[in-house]
Amino acid sequence: MANLGFVGLGVMGSEMVNRLLAKGHSVTGYNRTRSKAEWLIKKGMKWADTPKAVVAASDITLSMVTNSAALAAVMNGPDGMLAGVKPGKIFVDLSTVGPAFSREIAAKVREKGGDMVDSPVSGSVITLQEGKLSVMVGGQKETFERVKPLLLDIGPKVTHVGENGQALVMKIGVNLSLAVQMLAFCEGVLLAEKSGIKRETAVEVLTHSVIGSPMVQYRGPFVLKMPKEAWFNVNMMQKDMLLALELGRQLDVPMPTTAVTNEFLTAARGIGLAEKDFAVVFEVLAQMAGVSQ
Repeated sequence: MANLGFVGLGVMGSEMVNRLLAKGHSVTGYNRTRSKAEWLIKKGMKWADTPKAVVAASDITLSMVTNSAALAAVMNGPDGMLAGVKPGKIFVDLSTVGPAFSREIAAKVREKGGDMVDSPVSGSVITLQEGKLSVMVGGQKETFERVKPLLLDIGPKVTHVGENGQALVMKIGVNLSLAVQMLAFCEGVLLAEKSGIKRETAVEVLTHSVIGSPMVQYRGPFVLKMPKEAWFNVNMMQKDMLLALELGRQLDVPMPTTAVTNEFLTAARGIGLAEKDFAVVFEVLAQMAGVSQ
């Protein structure tokens, strides 16, 4: 079993640690707010007071934080992950950040004799708990082969997509489609509802139709009842949409549906729904259509 570290114990990160512990791995963890990690400590996770201490205690350190600023915060400084790098240490960053920034961090790790891969995931808390998460990896092939067995303990599909940053490009491509699909689904539901079809019926038909992707099947019912805790909130999704739009600008790839969907996320923030799951774009569209919630 592997000697692992994990920095960033949010909703997804903590569930990943739970799976790794269940697989018999030794895990040393750190989170900005220790209280969120208490349930994992009770399950056998060791606690470290700094990201540097996590790296020092581990052979392979995984990280999953919210954005580039958060990744910089846990990586840099005297107590950061980079301060703990020694030859042979490996970082697996599961965060969704800009590909260029990730490559910069990887270069700093290699300067100190370690290595890093970007390894964002596709799926939700539910798919993670069910063991159905998909993992993408960008980085050196040799390092990928070393971490692949570990990542297979998180999800059954692990794909090496290319050099550092390339997995993040794929993840951005996946996530923009999630939001675009959700908005299209909402349009279909509202078209049916204003025609006199019950919302519940429209959701049932659409989620079991040809457009019923896995995401539509598990998030479509949110238009009937939103979860108490967002699986992936508006702010998080908009961060990824902006990454997509910027990458599209750099590569001269037009992204019309991404741009329109991003405006609905901005509208959701504008009416105070930033912390809701991004499926709340239904409420924005419903208000515009004159349909009450």
